[in-house]
Amino acid sequence: MTALTLDSDPGAYLALHDALDEPVADAALTPREQQVRRLARELVAERIAPRAWETDLTHRFPEDGVAELSRAGLGGLLFPERLGGSADSNVSYAVAMEEIAAGCAATSLVFMTQMHAAYPILLAGDAALQERYIPGLLDGSRYGSLGITEPDAGSDVASLTTTARRDGDSWVLSGQKTFITTGDRADVIICFATVDRGKGRDGVTAFVVEGGWDGVGHGKPFDKLGMHGSSTAELFFDGVRIPSGNLLGNEGGGWAVVMSSVVKSRISAAAQGVGLARAAYARTLSALVREHGPKLPDELAFALADLRGRILQGRLLLHAVARQVDADPKTTPGQIGIMKQSCTDLGWQTAVAATRLLGPLGDLAELGVERCLRDAKVTQIYDGTNEIQRLLIGRETGRAVAALAH
Repeated sequence: MTALTLDSDPGAYLALHDALDEPVADAALTPREQQVRRLARELVAERIAPRAWETDLTHRFPEDGVAELSRAGLGGLLFPERLGGSADSNVSYAVAMEEIAAGCAATSLVFMTQMHAAYPILLAGDAALQERYIPGLLDGSRYGSLGITEPDAGSDVASLTTTARRDGDSWVLSGQKTFITTGDRADVIICFATVDRGKGRDGVTAFVVEGGWDGVGHGKPFDKLGMHGSSTAELFFDGVRIPSGNLLGNEGGGWAVVMSSVVKSRISAAAQGVGLARAAYARTLSALVREHGPKLPDELAFALADLRGRILQGRLLLHAVARQVDADPKTTPGQIGIMKQSCTDLGWQTAVAATRLLGPLGDLAELGVERCLRDAKVTQIYDGTNEIQRLLIGRETGRAVAALAH
């Protein structure tokens, strides 16, 4: 049975992924978290995984899959019921993201970007702003984007050049953003701009911008290595007038919004890493058993054993940090960074190893493992590059050691 046949057969897909579950990881999940995972896995098996190969081949935006996830109630896992959500845990969100990424990483990227756009509004918007924008993002009737990265400002948010200036009872926004997920079709944009470049991070301010407003320009999607179904584009702001009520939080408070929001986005990326590792492992195992039978040569069995252990470690880390965030939203950047860096490196490294184990078969698009490799690479880059994560981890470790000296 090839991986393509596996993805196209919901029963076979479910049977294999159920068989590869690890009791030691499942034991820590609550009944509700297991219910969410089951809902996500069954929906992915039936409606999303069978389309993943074509989505990658044609670069078709996965609007159907995102709509189905939203209709199932998965779009609002982290949001209160009053806004159309279900008020679930970060662990529930993580296990759902893991399942979606295992079936189609591009769909998972669009899905998580909806949450990434809605969460800052929940975090820093007033009730009117929340009610105006969040329900549409959760039910999929509106697409959202997070506007941070610029041509000359990526992970260093304090160096933004997009500017916002007061003009009476509104703001005027000018500048450019790049590498924006769903930017070509975004209806709701969380845009970070500076009101005073001399203030660095203290000048960064967040706004809710509607994609159809005068002066908002959407670029054409970039051609990319992976995540083909998810579009990535530039955004342009040419004197866009923003009502004062669309300010998120306080003037100069955008840095705090960014830092609180990346906790959620880095859980998303980490879950993608684990899901992609699982997908590469499952497809490789399926292909190798089909070629060699259930008793694999020792060298293959040993290599697969290593991958199984590493995937379990990544899964446990993902769940543990998500659980910590549930208990303490102020979980440190270093703790979040360990999860994001380790789990996204896991996705990439597992896909590389799986491709090597398959030999010539690893290069076949039909098997889907080379897609895992291409899709996994960007998870090491967005939501704070893994080099930035290592920097945060190292600084936090240094401060802890220095404190011991005093």
